[in-house]
Amino acid sequence: KVPRPIFSIPFLPQISALEQMKQEFKIDGDYIELIQLLKAIGVAQTGGHAKHIVENEEVIRNGEVETRKRAKLISGDIIELDDLRIILI
Repeated sequence: KVPRPIFSIPFLPQISALEQMKQEFKIDGDYIELIQLLKAIGVAQTGGHAKHIVENEEVIRNGEVETRKRAKLISGDIIELDDLRIILI
């Protein structure tokens, strides 16, 4: 005879890690430079750290590796870095 559980756990929908780490970032003005964004969202502590991240080709912009440190990001751009996804608005 198989014992029955004393309690039941409600069904919880699975959420991908990408969905858990998705966030929106509002741009003040027409654009924000990539290294400024990395500092603003707390991924980089300094400008030098932000440049290092970009130089190591760790940033994906709209599906392609972004290597320009001062790339002008605009509303609608999607930035991906590790398991983080930033949608610029």
